[in-house]
Amino acid sequence: MTQQIKGQTVGAEQWRALAQQLRVDSIRSSTGAGSGHPTSSMSAAELMAVLMGKYLRYDFDAPENPANDHLIFSKGHASPLLYSMYKAAGAITDEELMTFREFGSRLQGHPTPEIPWVDVATGSLGQGLPIGVGVALAGKYLDKIPYRVWVLCGDSEMAEGSMWEAFQHASFYELDNLIAILDMNRLGQTRETMDGWHGDHYAARARAFGWHAIQINGHEPDEIDRAYAEALQQEGTPTLIIAQTKKGRGVSFLEDMDGMHGKPVKPDDEARALEELDSDNNLLVEVQKPDSGSETFTAGLTGDLQLPTWEVGESEATRNAYGKALKAIGAAREDVVAMDGEVSNSTKSEEFAEAYPERYFEMFIAEQQMVAAAVGMSVRKRVPFASSFAAFFSRAYDFIRMAAISGANIRLSGSHAGVSIGEDGPSQMALEDLAMMRAVHGSTVLHPSDANQTAKLVAAMADTDGISFLRTLRPSTPVIYGSDEEFPIGGSKVVRSSDDDRVTIVAAGITVHNAIEACEALQGEGTNVRLIDAYSIKPIDAQTLSLAARATDGRLVVVEDHWPEGGLGEAVLSALAGEDTEGFRFEHLAVNIMPVSGSPDELMDAAGISASHIADAVRRLLND
Repeated sequence: MTQQIKGQTVGAEQWRALAQQLRVDSIRSSTGAGSGHPTSSMSAAELMAVLMGKYLRYDFDAPENPANDHLIFSKGHASPLLYSMYKAAGAITDEELMTFREFGSRLQGHPTPEIPWVDVATGSLGQGLPIGVGVALAGKYLDKIPYRVWVLCGDSEMAEGSMWEAFQHASFYELDNLIAILDMNRLGQTRETMDGWHGDHYAARARAFGWHAIQINGHEPDEIDRAYAEALQQEGTPTLIIAQTKKGRGVSFLEDMDGMHGKPVKPDDEARALEELDSDNNLLVEVQKPDSGSETFTAGLTGDLQLPTWEVGESEATRNAYGKALKAIGAAREDVVAMDGEVSNSTKSEEFAEAYPERYFEMFIAEQQMVAAAVGMSVRKRVPFASSFAAFFSRAYDFIRMAAISGANIRLSGSHAGVSIGEDGPSQMALEDLAMMRAVHGSTVLHPSDANQTAKLVAAMADTDGISFLRTLRPSTPVIYGSDEEFPIGGSKVVRSSDDDRVTIVAAGITVHNAIEACEALQGEGTNVRLIDAYSIKPIDAQTLSLAARATDGRLVVVEDHWPEGGLGEAVLSALAGEDTEGFRFEHLAVNIMPVSGSPDELMDAAGISASHIADAVRRLLND
């Protein structure tokens, strides 16, 4: 017979019973799957039993309720515990619990938002807490709804720098709605963690970062209860609860045993383990629902969108156009927010920051936290634009790829792309960003060449699902398109064409302008060349590329300010891979040297992507 646990009547006895049930189900599901992390789940059972039995405010029938608390398992490998909680809450059946890790089951090895009560994908350690910071920022400063963000952290992931980026930002923004629960079970995957059970080490660090720290026995429900209550009383300060626990708690041959990480209980040992836990496995928790809440903003256009425009022949950097366009979108949409990695005067997101400071969040030099905050804002249905130097997004790449698994809708703008940035030198030059972003599942990769094109693409990004990346330029470039022209994602622009074009040049960004110069020189020699501005690198306009290649007898030159691997050239080749390419001849101009400091013109010439090199490549194809 099922027993009901209600938040107002619970106590230590009921919490202990619920914790044992969570352990039983963590073992049953992982043994049934033949894989999983039961011991990592068992250590945090009391922590989650008290949370769901008394403190969590969540309506499992209405996961979109904006007043719901948010529970994020930063230690995503403890998914058997999370799924066992869902069963105890009546959200899933026992039959579904036992589909854990099966093909087609939504109960995957690590949690994903395929489950409606999961906000973000976790499992790559060091991500849940930074994303929790983003959700908490939205709650305190945008939604202004008193939901709490509870994050279960593992002690192994406390070695990740991203966790400490989260600590400092949570303190800076006074996120008293954020409670991190550290499951300090001492044992990592291969050995004891650096700090073992030295909870005072974690407490000292947390306090140094401006957090309220509480140390408890993580297997004593009364201590857990008092810690949660104390955390909810904090004003202007996030809380870290450091809970000393034992991995595999409750089973003699698992408890605090090294070498058991990620190993399910063997079927022959399952009955003995469940007997030791001695649970009736029939508890159902009535998780308290939040007070009714309503959205505090309207998604989509809330005003007239008036994008900035430039006259053909003017000169403007695409990074400047990005800043002005972002400001214009902010005026027309309440759901747009922006953040930057403390380079807003270079990326030009400062335009938005100055106009809408209440919707701008400075992430300082912490690119992992910046992307995580964008993902957290996406959880709360905001439209986040995160900006930095394109090269520095490589630091946050794991967060970007995990954002794709989360199905997050985030917009990234990377400035200072390629050798064209000039004197700053190679440490600041993004030369692998296109390859990096093209590899992300479902991503959109854009590289505009002029200001009007940039503004239109920024507006399109706001309505584009998934992860979109805009690559912008430091130097000013001529405006070549009228403000009335359209630039759909997945399209391209034929900049020059004639009926007797002999070669097709494909370029993007700065190389479009180099190619225009090359085309003019070649035309003076009597050679007509077709020029395609492939501003949408993913998805790429395969049809226009195919038609142009065939119209020019298969002669193609692709030129890009990027390493040869993974950028525009390989995107073009992939687009044409299904074609009958017999007779096609291909010249790929890309950065093949390690650049140094110098002027943009010097560097582009040295890299072999200047106008003279483009013209020479055309001549080589014609002379073959």
